[in-house]
Amino acid sequence: MVKKDYGIDFGTYAKDYPDEDGRFGPYGGAYLPEELIPAFREIDRAYKTICHSAQFISELRRIRKEFQGRPTPVYHCQRLSGLLGTTQIYLKREDLNHTGAHKLNHCMGEGLLAKFMGKKKLIAETGAGQHGVALATAAAYFGLECDVYMGEVDIAKQAPNVSRMKLLGARVIPVSHGLKTLKEAVDAAFEGYMREYRDAIYCIGSAVGPHPFPLIVRDFQSVVGFEARDQFVEMTGILPDAVVAAVGGGSNAAGFFHGFLDEPVDIYGVEPLGRGAARGDHAASISFGERGVMHGFESIMLKDDDGEPAPVYSVASGLDYPAVGPEHAFLSDAGRVVYDTVSDEEAMEAFFKLCRYEGIIPAVESAHALAYAMRMSRENRVDSVLVNLSGRGDKDMDFIIEKYGYGEEAK
Repeated sequence: MVKKDYGIDFGTYAKDYPDEDGRFGPYGGAYLPEELIPAFREIDRAYKTICHSAQFISELRRIRKEFQGRPTPVYHCQRLSGLLGTTQIYLKREDLNHTGAHKLNHCMGEGLLAKFMGKKKLIAETGAGQHGVALATAAAYFGLECDVYMGEVDIAKQAPNVSRMKLLGARVIPVSHGLKTLKEAVDAAFEGYMREYRDAIYCIGSAVGPHPFPLIVRDFQSVVGFEARDQFVEMTGILPDAVVAAVGGGSNAAGFFHGFLDEPVDIYGVEPLGRGAARGDHAASISFGERGVMHGFESIMLKDDDGEPAPVYSVASGLDYPAVGPEHAFLSDAGRVVYDTVSDEEAMEAFFKLCRYEGIIPAVESAHALAYAMRMSRENRVDSVLVNLSGRGDKDMDFIIEKYGYGEEAK
């Protein structure tokens, strides 16, 4: 992708982007059915009303501290770093956030927003199940109903998270059309929301969708990046040379990167290469896609021969989406973030290495980011790298053991 000069001042970036139309340069916006335009305007007005409210911010901070267990720590992978070379690898431990992933950061914010708006139900899609669990948790906390749409393929792969959602009181609605994965779950969730938008709010699971959701999700997730930046400096006295996060739709990365955009730090987003570069074997939108509109927003997407969303694949259920959040497309164009790919094979090597050398079982999504940091270490590209370990791998264990066993180093 050709770097473009957007004249970005990263010192004022958060105020400048997105603009009033919800655009990050040429990307973003809100492409909606006419009947949903008032509903999204209502959400936009409500968010603008409360996002600078002292009462809202105070309540969200209380929830993060007392309920979520924030701040999550930064951890130095001493043994893994020593195995690979001289590069020191650090992890931002979002796996220790309540419910086991970064997703609760925006779900609790969205739940608080829903209560402010007088809504009775939260509606969402989920792939890996972490967003569904987080939203079911928020619904239980705030006393709201919750519908979670999930593809049948992902329901089979992520059975523990399906059970968690049901235990928390959510209704898990199977999606049986198409590839039966994340893209179809988003389709079905939008349809469900269109039927109930007066009494419900659609809490999208990533930094995608129509404006204002890419903004809302980024803002609520930015706590990860700002915490990580301050913690790393406190630990080491300096900033990391590089930060890395996995990118599907891009929620964990959007928030993580936000804390470093105006710092002298290299930033890398890691897309899933899956089985290889052939269409249908990966979900690397920025690496192989082109501009297009889907699910109400404009970004970079993978297309088939008819210009429709192409089939995608990744070993990580949370990354197999045929587009990327509009802010990521914008940051790629501008050259501020470098987007690269990691294969299933590399991700699984990183998964097992972190298990054996650091006693941490990561989410397969997060293992993609770790794999890229390991590649950087072997190539001796940087002295230090900070990885957003966006989630834990409890949800993946049955699937991983069935498909990959216990790893080559199993005793």
